[in-house]
Amino acid sequence: HVQLQESGPGLVKPSQTLSLTCTVSGDSITDTYYDWSWIRQAPGKGLEWIGVITRDWRTYYSPFLQSRASISRDTSKNTVTVYLQMNRLKFDDTAIYYCAANPLWRIRPDEFALWGQGTQVTVSP
Repeated sequence: HVQLQESGPGLVKPSQTLSLTCTVSGDSITDTYYDWSWIRQAPGKGLEWIGVITRDWRTYYSPFLQSRASISRDTSKNTVTVYLQMNRLKFDDTAIYYCAANPLWRIRPDEFALWGQGTQVTVSP
């Protein structure tokens, strides 16, 4: 049973950089089976896919966010940790940010198999 847990600062000022962490626990074969994405949901809006780091370490991003987002992964110590960094934050970046995983990433956001519980990020002065 694979579990994902996001963590982050909660409150970030405009123009600052957001750093989020997704800690994966459970299945020992997790890293070679899944592609790892970050998805967000702003208040009153639908799910928005941010980007992915694939099991073979390639990264792809939403064209709307690729200039500001960066996803990385750490598999040392027999664990999987996925990171999201987003710079030059704006008020519109206020959202719940989710870590999600699926064997294939080119799907609708709501089709991802595994989800964390999400972490609220508020951009405010």
